[in-house]
Order: sequence, then structure tokens, then C-alpha cells
Amino acid sequence: MGDRLSWDDLRVVKAIGEYGSLAAAAASLGVNNSTMFRRLSQIEDALKVVLFDRRRSGYIATHAGTEVIALARNIELEIIGVSTRISDREAGHAGDLRITTSDSLAYNLIVPIVAAFRTESPGIRVEVLIANNPFNLARGESDIAIRATSEPPENLFGRKVATIAWAMYGRRYDGYEEHHDGKEAVSRHWTSYSGSLSRLRAAKWIEQAVPFEKIVYRSDSVVSIAAAIEAGIGIGYLPCMLGDINKNLKRLGNVEPDLSDELWVLTHPDIRRSGRVYAFTVFCNEAIAKQRSLIEGEVPR
Repeated sequence: MGDRLSWDDLRVVKAIGEYGSLAAAAASLGVNNSTMFRRLSQIEDALKVVLFDRRRSGYIATHAGTEVIALARNIELEIIGVSTRISDREAGHAGDLRITTSDSLAYNLIVPIVAAFRTESPGIRVEVLIANNPFNLARGESDIAIRATSEPPENLFGRKVATIAWAMYGRRYDGYEEHHDGKEAVSRHWTSYSGSLSRLRAAKWIEQAVPFEKIVYRSDSVVSIAAAIEAGIGIGYLPCMLGDINKNLKRLGNVEPDLSDELWVLTHPDIRRSGRVYAFTVFCNEAIAKQRSLIEGEVPR
């Protein structure tokens, strides 16, 4: 089968499989519908097999079609990996570097690290992509992911650099006691997490322990929750690295080990030795190590 297929043929099959229609697949490849239809017919004739069932709902891959689509995706990843390695060797410590992370990590940790890194490597232009969902590093959507996770993807390379501590916070001048007992705490107004952050251990604890009517503010942004606590909307859980540096917030209890998460710096194995990626990864790991006491909640400010 491989001897009869070119990469262009694989791209056609892959596009139809991913979009489920000739029109959308044709648009993604910059060709018209008739060209797409003709190319698919030629490919199926060459292979002597039907790759897609034509239904009213769209084009559904057959077993053979599924195999060809999987082959196309694997080859695409290989092409991206080779291209990236070659371009990185040529670029050295210069060019573009894309980092994906969350808003809370970017706010007072990653952006200052980027600023210090650029002082040493001014030829590297940095783009920081804020998202709570993981990017696909294999497809080149980002070069480095700096994530709070206890289960880093197996296909990525990296290391755990710290443990992110969480604690309860309130607005400093609202007169909160230094330590709340559980019953008193749950009787107050609370802020909590929604959307993709509803998976956080802190969010799950709040949803289980705090009465529904007491949770008066939710957000899919940790920085937004910090702002809500600072505005006096309610108390809530924050990473200590965010709560302890805010002079308007007050830690209301000890670090909660059950709510902690791991901080990982990750990249794809294909590019981990490239100049710009390797340089930033080493720099970032060392910079985070210097702030581990703050990240792990050891020194409240």
C-alpha cells in the first residue's frame, strides 16, 4: 500500500477523515470540491479499496480508511519533527520560542523568568500562550509547556521542578482570624473554579464541603479568583505563590497538602536538544529552583 501512496495522497485522506466532508477538507487544502472528489476516487482506485462510506451525515472512514488516516498522522508528526530539528540546528540560540502555561504561572513566575532569559539570549523572541488546556507539542503548537499537573503526558520529555502549595485566603483588612476552623470557614461566602479548572482538587473540595448558595463567584481563571478574593467577594483557595505575594490577601490556614499539585517543565523529545529550547529549559529549571520556597508555601509574605 505504501508504494502506491504519496504524501499528497495521504494529506487528502487525512483531511477528509478529520473534517468529515469533502467541502471542508478541500477548503483546508486550498482546492475545490471537484478536485477533492477526483483525488479520492483515484486513491481508492489505486488501492482497490473503499476508504470512506458516503452518508448523509458526511464521510465516515472504513477500517481501511482508518488505517490510512493513522499512517498519514504518523508521517505528519515525523515530518514536523525532522523539520523542527533541522531549523533549530540552523537557528541556534535565536528565533521564536513558544511557551504554553496557565495565567497564574505566567503572572509572577514565568514572565519574570522570560525577561531574565532574554537578557542572556536577546536573539530569541518569546510568545507565551495562556491556556488551561494542554497544547499539542507534537504538532508544533508550542515548544515548551509549563504546567501544574500530577500526570504529565507520557509522550513529552521533562521534569518535575516543584510542588505547588495551596492554601485558603481572604482579604487582609476584612478582619479574618489567622486560622479558621472548618465549620466557620464554610459558613462564609466563597469563590471557586469553573470550566477546565473545575478538575482542580481545590474546586472539588469546595464543591463538596461548601453549601451551594455560599459559592457566590466562579471563574476558569486562577488570577480572576485572586482578584475576586481581593475585592472582598469571598474567601477561596489559591496557589501560595500567588496569594502570598499579594499584600491585600491574608493566608487563613496552613498549606493543604491534599490540594497540592506538581509543577512540570515539558517539551517534545524531538526538539528537547535544540538550541533555543534546551537553553530556556535549563534556565527556567534553575530559576524555578531559586523560588521553590515561595512555590511550596514555606515562606508566607
